[in-house]
Amino acid sequence: MWVMLQTLPDTVPKYRDRVPSPGVVIRPGSLDIAFNRTIPQQYNQYVSHLHNFLQTYNDSVQEKNELCLVNEYTEQEEAAEKKVCQFKRSLLRMCSGVSDRFFGYAEGKPCILIKMNRIIGLKPRGEPYVNCTAKRDTPLLMSYYPDQGKFDKMYFPYYGKQLHPNYVQPLVAVKLMLEEADYNTEITIECKVEGSDLENSNDRDKFLGRVTFRVTVSQ
Repeated sequence: MWVMLQTLPDTVPKYRDRVPSPGVVIRPGSLDIAFNRTIPQQYNQYVSHLHNFLQTYNDSVQEKNELCLVNEYTEQEEAAEKKVCQFKRSLLRMCSGVSDRFFGYAEGKPCILIKMNRIIGLKPRGEPYVNCTAKRDTPLLMSYYPDQGKFDKMYFPYYGKQLHPNYVQPLVAVKLMLEEADYNTEITIECKVEGSDLENSNDRDKFLGRVTFRVTVSQ
């Protein structure tokens, strides 16, 4: 086995991630988000984190990347230099930090960014999208960006850091449309990647294809 691995080119990973489905993470990078919407000092850390994270998604940066075919895998096995498909932060609209530089935190309707971890060669079947639910008796209104919370297939597969150094992962933004009755209460929210063959219900791995976080907004 060791001898066979040594015959692979340097650009091919010798030990591929065996996880069949990607983990899911959120930005800002905390699973407990709590702040008073009237006190900027309490939410500035989240706003700064989101702005810093989205720097590589700035439209001016992404315009240097390729316009790819919607809903089609970008397969490029033979290409020495892998192209990168554009994902402009403006696609996130009200959660882009452009039209609202506070990402909804100042108005008590915070944006959460969701991304899947990278797995080399992953090509999810179907049409993967994010679906979030509040773990309570009454539903919570949410808005998704891009439309329908979809991870377009154009951003797959990923070819690894060496072959795909400028690759950016697709994002889905979820804006929590909190109302007066939702304030001063901790809300647990679970977001899953649905609509594909990606696993999202493994009891031994709570982050495989899903993520759970808590939000408390006071006023």
